[in-house]
Amino acid sequence: MGDSYSAASGVLPPASGAPPQCLQSLRNWGHVLADGWGYDLTDVSCGAAETRHFTEPQYTGVAPQVEALSDETDVVTLTIGGNDSGVFIGTIAACTTAAAFTAGTGNPCEQQNGDRFTETIEDVTYPSLVDALETVKEAAPNARVAIAGYLQILPPERGCYPVMPVASGDVPYINDIQATLNDAVRRAAAATDVTYIDVTDASQGHDACQPIGTRWVEPAVAGTNPIVVHPNAFGSKAMADRAVAALG
Repeated sequence: MGDSYSAASGVLPPASGAPPQCLQSLRNWGHVLADGWGYDLTDVSCGAAETRHFTEPQYTGVAPQVEALSDETDVVTLTIGGNDSGVFIGTIAACTTAAAFTAGTGNPCEQQNGDRFTETIEDVTYPSLVDALETVKEAAPNARVAIAGYLQILPPERGCYPVMPVASGDVPYINDIQATLNDAVRRAAAATDVTYIDVTDASQGHDACQPIGTRWVEPAVAGTNPIVVHPNAFGSKAMADRAVAALG
């Protein structure tokens, strides 16, 4: 279930039979888990999904994601939350625009936006995550449910402008927003007795500024994935590996 980080949107080849607008990959981490552990997979992940799309259609002809669940479901894996209130795309868009005016110097995005993204995560995204996970558990009462955080997008300090078009001083700012989002996912998992798949430490050194073969997230410029700032096949495999570790 979940969004583009579950679907591995843009990673080839696409999953056959999936709604084309959902951009599911045959190499997403749900497929990796199912292939490696012999599960029959029902994949309803969909790029750009928000928590509300668990209970309402995302597109015409695409059913709410929880309709795929039942009391016969054994395992549910997902990522969700980054698209709620436009936090993910809003952060990237705001900081990319701000960096263009300073040629990648300073921290213009932080100066312009302050705490608005982290406050939205705390006030809106977190309670929505709790509601979504409770809905999943109710729809699949016998399943083990695991939700993953989001892979590290940027290195700890200086970035790689213009490959990732973020001003150098805004790299810690974006990292703080991502850390707040991952912590909201972690706390929502704890509040609903769901397994949290922590990918933060594992993905250090595999951010979008790293070379091909090392990075798990593709950059905005000169990447190999048409869906920029999203996991590549290495990232999807790493998420599957972390899921195995978390679920035992």
